[in-house]
Amino acid sequence: MNPRISRLLFSCAVLGWSGVLLYFYGSGRIEHYLAPDFRIFTLAGGLGLAVLGGFNLLTAGQASACCHSHEGDGHSPHEPTDDMHPITMVLMMLIPVAFAVSWTKDEYSSAALARKGLYDAPSGLNASFLGANLPALTLNEIETTHQKTQDGFLEFSLMELFFASRDPEMKNLLDGLKVETSGRWAEEKVYNSKGTRKRLYRMFINCCAADSKAIPIIVEFGKAPPELSENCWVKVAGTIRFLLEDGAIQPVLVAERAAATESPDEENLMRNP
Repeated sequence: MNPRISRLLFSCAVLGWSGVLLYFYGSGRIEHYLAPDFRIFTLAGGLGLAVLGGFNLLTAGQASACCHSHEGDGHSPHEPTDDMHPITMVLMMLIPVAFAVSWTKDEYSSAALARKGLYDAPSGLNASFLGANLPALTLNEIETTHQKTQDGFLEFSLMELFFASRDPEMKNLLDGLKVETSGRWAEEKVYNSKGTRKRLYRMFINCCAADSKAIPIIVEFGKAPPELSENCWVKVAGTIRFLLEDGAIQPVLVAERAAATESPDEENLMRNP
């Protein structure tokens, strides 16, 4: 293939990758995949690829200097030596990412959530990397650090309720309190013989979606749970209990009310929530 056409094709491929990175950053979809500290690198990478692709596109017609002799190597200076055709290579660079961008739903499937700890007991997970983000709790600090709803429920994050089961002092302090929290709605597939339970979860991202973990609690209704869409955001109020089930302490919110709610501005729990 003509060297100029090859350079044009590869320049377009680089610009295509640049467009994907800048699109994810500009549209806000990057929030589902990277913690805030790392999003700037996506912007920088997209701009860098745009400069590289644009420069090569503008200079595609210029002759390049050849710094070594081709005598005796079996091909001419402009004869292509790659085994794969340039068009094939460009298509392999662009088609997979195009399908990925168009098909991804920016959310986790049920199978992915299960692999990322949706049904794991808190005692089976390492909470040390989250310890710095949890406020120290005492009876006095509860009233000053947690707002109270109009009907008397203290507002807690799912992270606090989930990891309280790992700390005896926090567990004893919170057990029996009337609390309100919010998260995504999911089926309870482990401790639900009577069909009266659901799971409420949020995702914790330390760096990117690949290292994300589900932060879940069990919601007990004592009757058939309300019909709400799977993975929708739900606000639940009730009494938090820490129950020993199958040898593991589980945070169980005995619900008094539950209703769909809007998703937060930042859906994921980050390293510095």
